[in-house]
Amino acid sequence: MMQMDRRPCLDEFEKLLVRMNTPRVMIDNAACVNATLVMIDSARKDGNLLEAVQVLSDLNLLIKKGYVSSDGRWNMDVFHVTNLDGNKLTDDSIINCIQHSLGTIHNTRFKSIDGMTAIELTGTDRVGLLSEVFAVLSDLKCDVVESKVWTHNGRIASLIYLKDCDSGCPIDDSQKIEGIEGRLRNVLKGDNDIRSAKISVSMAVTHTERRLHQMMFADGDYERTPIIKTSGEYAPSVSVQNCLEKGYSVLNIQCKDRPKLLFDVVFTLTDMQYIVFHATIDTTNNGAYLEFFIRHTDGTPISSEAEKRLLTLWLRAAIERRASEGVRLELCKADKPGLLAEVTRTFRENALNVTRAEITTTMGTAENIFYVTDAIGNHLDSKIIESVRQKIGPDYLRVKELPLAHGNHQKTQNEEGGLGGTVLLSLGSLLRRNLYYLGLIKSFS
Repeated sequence: MMQMDRRPCLDEFEKLLVRMNTPRVMIDNAACVNATLVMIDSARKDGNLLEAVQVLSDLNLLIKKGYVSSDGRWNMDVFHVTNLDGNKLTDDSIINCIQHSLGTIHNTRFKSIDGMTAIELTGTDRVGLLSEVFAVLSDLKCDVVESKVWTHNGRIASLIYLKDCDSGCPIDDSQKIEGIEGRLRNVLKGDNDIRSAKISVSMAVTHTERRLHQMMFADGDYERTPIIKTSGEYAPSVSVQNCLEKGYSVLNIQCKDRPKLLFDVVFTLTDMQYIVFHATIDTTNNGAYLEFFIRHTDGTPISSEAEKRLLTLWLRAAIERRASEGVRLELCKADKPGLLAEVTRTFRENALNVTRAEITTTMGTAENIFYVTDAIGNHLDSKIIESVRQKIGPDYLRVKELPLAHGNHQKTQNEEGGLGGTVLLSLGSLLRRNLYYLGLIKSFS
């Protein structure tokens, strides 16, 4: 009896598996007047939304609008994105990077930090703390290659990547690591933080901003009271209600728009074991409005008022951590041992409080960003800023004032009308938008 050749069937089956596990990415510069459309069509998998948003955020793209739908077994995400200047994407290298990264989203890796030692710090924030930290590392011959520092509600979290100054290699000597930990612990403790100061050293590869969120959450920043004055312009409005007939909890957020806002929200939801099934994201000059239809990973909606209150606190903290209070100072200077210690010492001597910092080193050049206020969170006097610039070098330290806060946000949909109408309208809009992008209808207006 002749055996039937099954190879064609196997080939088709393999093609189906590849199709199911490989997202289809479409980038369209013609459909929208002022933004580039990025459309991702893929089999539904928990975490896909976070990975997609992370790819776009890591490329420093602004997500101006977005529509997410992932009921059933399929997922459809549509994002309207621009560069930091608010323009469409025209750089082929960026477009190709989006295509490649989103098309291999199941295999997404974090930015490589191989060859560096990572130090995690959390503790009570105070004026001059960063200066003391970098002074210790300089004294111990540690070269800070990259670092991010966040502060929120009187707490500080920092992830610092460094090498040995002499060898240029990761620091793996256990005695030197113990010495670094001991000295930094003394700095973080100060006079009143004996219990909560935490330090750890590792060689693990991680996504810096994900880890900073986790560090600040573990430190309990979301339940603390601010100890310095803040402008309040980033104060988010967060509400959670249940739509029992649809089996969702409906989350609404309204706040000032800023880069990476969507990443911070989606990461927090994912890390807290919630799944986003539908979402709409809209930004205007007056702020950002985000709506999410979520469930627990077991498929159930939020069932208690206590959990709603906790989720509200978590999300407010996640949004506020990266809020940029103060004046933005940009340092661009040839790197050298002790440069960070020198710069932050000048800040401390002039009573500048660093609320957030991004430290990078590219081809031997230090490219650092600091957000600074006075000691109690007020806007800095221009004379003080100019004095600091003269001491560090006016050619190296540039000042970029933060934009003024926009007017009061409009009322959220839940404040203006009932939840039922909002949910039905949103779900209907999502369906129309997804049908439009799939080419099944001509308009979603």
